[in-house]
Amino acid sequence: MSQTATVETWSGKDRDDENFPVGSLLISRDLRRHVHAFYTFARNADDIADSSTLPPEEKVARLDVMQDVLLGQRDTGSPSARRLRASLAETGVSPRHSLDLLIAFRRDVTKLRYANWDELYDYCRYSAMPVGRHVLDLHGEDRATWAPSDALCTSLQVLNHLQDCAKDLASLDRCYLPGVAVDGLRGSKETPELRAEFDQLLDHCDELNRAAIDLPRLTRSRRLRLETAVIVGLARRLTRRLRRGDPLACRVRLTKRDAIGSMVAALQWL
Repeated sequence: MSQTATVETWSGKDRDDENFPVGSLLISRDLRRHVHAFYTFARNADDIADSSTLPPEEKVARLDVMQDVLLGQRDTGSPSARRLRASLAETGVSPRHSLDLLIAFRRDVTKLRYANWDELYDYCRYSAMPVGRHVLDLHGEDRATWAPSDALCTSLQVLNHLQDCAKDLASLDRCYLPGVAVDGLRGSKETPELRAEFDQLLDHCDELNRAAIDLPRLTRSRRLRLETAVIVGLARRLTRRLRRGDPLACRVRLTKRDAIGSMVAALQWL
């Protein structure tokens, strides 16, 4: 592979397209670029796994190249992995969290259905929890913050699956929602049966959101404490919106009012 060749296929989606702040101005300037390096690596790996044109074996091969570059086993093929490798060397953060993400993205290539909550939760162990753990380790936070962070990241992941359930099925034949009748997701609006299944998943999110409240309390960094408090507030607001909204009829989104309300509520943690 030449010095300029890359396995990465950027979808055009960036940090500003996410539901929740990613490396926002609340993160200290000296750490922000490291959060961005992690996000870019995750975004590019996710885009490979979600490609509608690449065959499964090609997706796995490309993710393997990203892992090899991250671990220093090769220098070409993945600019974002090389950038993250430099970030990890500078900060001393373990590559474990990044490697866990790759486990989730490889699983996305081959696993299209989830039978129960335990299977989905195990997927979130690799797809969601490493994100919070990486940011916490980057800030030098205590491992006591991991449990509430895991809860928050899992809630965010499940909420995103609910938001995108129709799109994931239509574009990738993938359904993360356990217990859901897949054919029902092809309709233009939810059925009473689907609503009951959505609400059951939102019950899990409510429980996770309650556990996540401890995260800002345990976070030592003042700026990170504020950011985590904002995200906890947004997760709770999106859970309520999905209780009232139909994700098949339209994508249920947070509003500017939600963002402002969450920021104001987070000020109590300063």
